[in-house]
Amino acid sequence: MIDLAGNRTLGQYLYDCLKAEGITEIFGVPGDYNFSLLDTLEDYDGIEFINGRNELNAGYAADAYARVKGMSALITTFGVGEMSACNAIAGAYSENVPLIHIVGSPKSMMQQEKELAHHTLMDGDFDVFRKVYEHITSYTAILTPENAAREIPAAIRIAKEKKKPVYLVVAIDLVEKPLLSKSETSENVPKTNIDALQSAVKHIKGMLEHVNKAVLLVDVKTLRYNLQKPVMQLAERLNVPVASLMQGKSGFDESHPQYIGVYGGAFGSKDVTQTVEEADFIIAVGAVWSDVNTSKSTAKLNPLKMVEIQPDTLKVGEASYMNVRAEEILNALQDIGYRQNESVGNISFPYNTMGEDPSAPLEAASYYPRIQQMLKENDIVVTETGTFSYGMSQVRLPKGATYIAQGGWQSIGYATPAAFGACIADRNRRVLLFTGDGSIQLTAQEISSMLENGCKPIVFILNNNGYTIEKFLNVKVDIEKQKYNEIPEWDYTKLAEAFGQEAFTAKVETNGELDEAITNAQDMNADKLCLIEMVVKDQMDAPDYLQKMRQYLEKQEKLK
Repeated sequence: MIDLAGNRTLGQYLYDCLKAEGITEIFGVPGDYNFSLLDTLEDYDGIEFINGRNELNAGYAADAYARVKGMSALITTFGVGEMSACNAIAGAYSENVPLIHIVGSPKSMMQQEKELAHHTLMDGDFDVFRKVYEHITSYTAILTPENAAREIPAAIRIAKEKKKPVYLVVAIDLVEKPLLSKSETSENVPKTNIDALQSAVKHIKGMLEHVNKAVLLVDVKTLRYNLQKPVMQLAERLNVPVASLMQGKSGFDESHPQYIGVYGGAFGSKDVTQTVEEADFIIAVGAVWSDVNTSKSTAKLNPLKMVEIQPDTLKVGEASYMNVRAEEILNALQDIGYRQNESVGNISFPYNTMGEDPSAPLEAASYYPRIQQMLKENDIVVTETGTFSYGMSQVRLPKGATYIAQGGWQSIGYATPAAFGACIADRNRRVLLFTGDGSIQLTAQEISSMLENGCKPIVFILNNNGYTIEKFLNVKVDIEKQKYNEIPEWDYTKLAEAFGQEAFTAKVETNGELDEAITNAQDMNADKLCLIEMVVKDQMDAPDYLQKMRQYLEKQEKLK
């Protein structure tokens, strides 16, 4: 960390450090304990405050911003504000997203005297909320003029290294105080254990002597640790097919001829499943073996045939090699002497073929191919938890596309504020939001934030009459009895009007109407936000992946 302290106040120094990391916007919501933070920011050159409609949504927006730019920051007030943001911060922790959460707290004297202040639990304990955050962040610190020059760089370094959120709290009366110490300039850069690296390469070389079919799997940490380039170089050198896991979608260029799709165990594409599970040798990069990525444990991957590369550890079969950085083993494997003779061949992706009947009602089999066809290079695609997340996982993305979804945390309502955050992170790229009628009702306020900030995403709202994903997952009770999965009917195309702004909107029920709406949205989205409501009459219409999952769950239920 460079020395930015100089004659700076605590607040100025904090923003200097964030600016040095490329953060040019900070999300949040004003509150009386963070006024000094916001006043300092108002006068600060180079970082803009982006006001969210509530702290939860601001946290979601910051999460997506970090996925696009590498790191983000969030400002909330003490107690009520930070507790509202808890879900977003926990999601960032689960999803390996580096986010700096800054909390403005009551005056230092109030805290020392344990006064009963508003926004507290009325027990004089001002440290209770930081203790909550100890469990959902990688680092917490109470900033003072004496320690800020040490604690702020330390927090940022940990967020960068661990790809996790961190928490900083500062009393309102200390933000404008001058620093009383200079910043530390040294950073501990993790180094690879050369002996472990060489031993691992020798081990892998021995395994490859008898391999005919190898495959490469990429997952979420490939994205978070920016390993895409060395992974692609390795794939090309080895000439092996590449699949992504569900949570790692877009971790490999999906337009690349070696990309075969998302591996989804028993629920995904049969061709992809066969290619992966019949391989003699698997290289998995940045994998998280969650129930989502293993498709309810239906994935059949032999760990004895696997090289599992994590950011700073390596596992080859049953052997573990510690302190081996991912970039170095990926580079070393390029010269290992193996190259697969068999080419990947022509891959048939699920949504390459599009139904042509314009009068036919919308269904998953017809609208996903249309979505795939409309995507452009470098798009940012934001997908909500639910039926969309399973269908969009099988859509082939164009070159340079960024895919944002909460594959692990799966908080309903995440995607709408996340799309807002993505718009702010890069105003030169097109953002497309795919969300459901149930999900958007949780966080629809951020449509207002998009409009207020001049964001122009193309928003698709899938109206399938309620929480369809929950209806699919609950196989114990008939759908008719699941009244709790029903939601009010909103007029989604009137949202922009309700927020006092203009947008292009369309409500479509057939293939032809969707085609026309997409054409219009493509023409208009440079000038205005575009919102397309897709009405699907069959509430149990869903992509093949989800249909297969339900069949599996039904079988499991009968076995009980």
